[in-house]
This record gives sequence, structure tokens and C-alpha cells, in this order.
Amino acid sequence: MSGFDDLWYRSDDGLTLYARDYASPGGDAPVALCMHGLTRNAADFAGLAPHLAQRYRVLVADQRGRGRSDYDPDPTRYQPLTYVQDMFRLLDSQAIQRAVLVGTSMGGLMAMMMAAMQPARVSAIVLNDIGPEVDPAGLARIKAYVGKAEPVADWAAAVAQTRAINGAAFPDFSPEDWLHFARGLYRSRAQGGGLELAYDPAISTPLSAAADNAVPPDLWPVFGALSALPVLVLRGEHSDILSAAGLAAMRARKPDLVIAEIANRGHAPTLDEPDARAAIDAFLAIPA
Repeated sequence: MSGFDDLWYRSDDGLTLYARDYASPGGDAPVALCMHGLTRNAADFAGLAPHLAQRYRVLVADQRGRGRSDYDPDPTRYQPLTYVQDMFRLLDSQAIQRAVLVGTSMGGLMAMMMAAMQPARVSAIVLNDIGPEVDPAGLARIKAYVGKAEPVADWAAAVAQTRAINGAAFPDFSPEDWLHFARGLYRSRAQGGGLELAYDPAISTPLSAAADNAVPPDLWPVFGALSALPVLVLRGEHSDILSAAGLAAMRARKPDLVIAEIANRGHAPTLDEPDARAAIDAFLAIPA
């Protein structure tokens, strides 16, 4: 059993977008909205979401251009402000007034922006390996591969490609781990056979055209708007996106920030690591 229902909704500009809807045991449960990173999709939360559903109704969105959501005919709209509007549309479509936001990388940028734009709708935030400063080294690494991978013939080739891009972030992954990871990233091609990454290569357009479309130029004021919110930050020990200095600056500005460093991980932890899961459980009060 999948553990979730398919949820389809329309964006403000007419795209059909998709989310997984994991129902909690109680109909009046609070809501958690999970948001993935730049090249990923809802499969990123296949482990965490059922766990959170012990207490929360969990929505896991495929952002436009990813997974089962429509591709955008105008690639300039592939940017965080558009995605944020899509997430508010998702919440509105379900008459959800307030939610916990769990965001990995780009999803964390979105979570901060959502809280700054509509603070009454956010009860807490989990930021996975992201903050208001994005390390230029990590951003350069991402720009080097997004939208450039060719289709592959089979799962062995998909694993090899996945490992070539992500190997430094997960040095202890087994062959089984890599296959599971690749299965969340690739899908069968509609024509021609083989496998392709489950995202529109055009998501790289804003990254290539102008960095200020991909990452807002100064997110410190946005982070400052989170001062009254409970915030947990998880950082991969070897992250090249959220630096140790950047995390320290976040704590200096928000002394009640809850921090968990995840050993032997780069960008970004899967959130299935025992230390990551324990930190999230304590923060969100999930039963052990």
C-alpha cells in the first residue's frame, strides 16, 4: 500500500499540480507540508512522511516541472516565488489555514519565504541543510549538473549517474541505498525506452540566466521574520550549501534556533538518518 492519496490541484496560471496526501489517524490533525529541493520530487519524503503521519496530515508536493506535476511552458517561472504561490494554492485548495513547513534546500528557502509572506499560516519550520546564505561553492556545483544529464539505458546506469553527482554527500551508502535513491529520481521515458530524470531540464533556466532568480539576493530579512517561530535546522556535516559559519550566523540572530548536525552527510541529509529523525521527532513531538 502506498499510504497516501493522490491530490491534484490547479495553479493560479493554469497548470495541473500534484501532491501526495498522507492522512493522519485523526481527522482534525495538524498539517505538515513537505517541500523538496531543486531537482527532486515528492519521493524524497517517502520515508519521513508516513512517520509524520502518526500525528500529522502530511502533504508532499511535486513542484511544477517535477514528478507528476505539469511542466511550465514558460521556464522563467521556475523560481521560488512561483513555487511559494503554488504552495499557498495547495493549502487553499484544501482549506488549510496553518501548517508546519518542512523544506529541503530550495524547499527550505520556500518555507522561509512563506512564513515571511503569511506568518499566521505557519506554526513551525524544519529547514534541511539551507539558510539565508547559500555557499557559492555549493551553488556552483548545482549549476554544473542541473538540466545537463542525459537519459540512461537502465537502472545500473541510473545508479552510476546518481552516485557520480551525489557520492560526496552520502559516503556510506550501500549499493541498495544507491538503487533506492535513484528510483526516487528517475522514471521510464514516455518514448524511446530507457530512463530519465523526473524533472523538466528547463528548471535550470533561471539558474543560468540570473542568479537572483534562483536564490533571492538577501534572505536575512526573510529569516528575521521567523523570530517568533520555532525553527529546527538540520545541517549535513560536510554540506557545501549551508556552511558552519552560516549556521552560526543564524543562531546569533535567532538564539532559540534548534540545531542538529547530521554526521557523514553533505547536501542534503535524507531525513531518514537516525539523528535527523530523532531531532525532527523531538521538535515536532512525534511519538518514539
